Amino acid sequence: MSRRQTPSEFLNQIRGRPVMVKLNSGVDYRGVLSCLDGYMNIALEQTEEYVNGQLKNKYGDGFIRGNNVLYISTQKRR
Repeated sequence: MSRRQTPSEFLNQIRGRPVMVKLNSGVDYRGVLSCLDGYMNIALEQTEEYVNGQLKNKYGDGFIRGNNVLYISTQKRR
C-alpha cells in the first residue's frame, strides 16, 4: 500500500523538474520549477507562456504570484 503525499511534500519533490502552471485567467506557463514559498509564489526557469494552447512568448526566468495560480502539474522532461 502506497503512502499518500501532502501537497507540501509533492511540491518539494517536484522542485527542479518541468511543470505546467495554469493561471485563473486560463494562461499556462511551462518551465522548470525553481522555488516556491508558503504563499504559492512561484519562480520558474526556461519559462514559456501559452495562450489557448499556442506558444506566445519565451522568458528566461518567470515569477508568478501565488493568488493567480489555479493548479500546478508535472510534465515530462524536455
